[in-house]
Amino acid sequence: MKVQRAVLVFMLIVLGLATTSFTQTVKTDYDRNADFSRYKTYSWKKVETINPLWVDRIKNAVNIELGGKGWTQVATGGDVSIAAVEITREHSAVLTYYGGLENWRDSEGSGYDYVVKREQVGTLVVQLFDNGTKKLVWRGSSANTLSDKSKKNIKNFEKGVQELFEHFPPKPKD
Repeated sequence: MKVQRAVLVFMLIVLGLATTSFTQTVKTDYDRNADFSRYKTYSWKKVETINPLWVDRIKNAVNIELGGKGWTQVATGGDVSIAAVEITREHSAVLTYYGGLENWRDSEGSGYDYVVKREQVGTLVVQLFDNGTKKLVWRGSSANTLSDKSKKNIKNFEKGVQELFEHFPPKPKD
């Protein structure tokens, strides 16, 4: 019975760690008064990242998505200027479950175990500014858990940028 319980607890921990590791969070917001139909060109204003290798990756991924929407990149003076920033932070998650191999008892005598998982989370924030008014017209962020494998991070990043621009440009209001 103890072995079955231990196997069940182990499987729950692995499942909990796996589901927290593959969560992608994408958020967007935009100026409801902006007329996105008049924007056809864009220029890069800046890209801030700790790792210089990611500057071109960020630009290329965003360029692919905007090109697919019919927008054209120009060196300077586009209808829209783009600024992107990459932020990395440590995130802790506490996974609690009942029972286990060597559980301890709280003051009421019920046993539970827990695991604290620390992981790096990378977030890309992309902002589009109207060059005429200098106002922010669109902002999106994509966050995902980082792996120690570069290929996996690049694949997750590219998927996140695709999701970021999935419903872009916003539909005109009625």
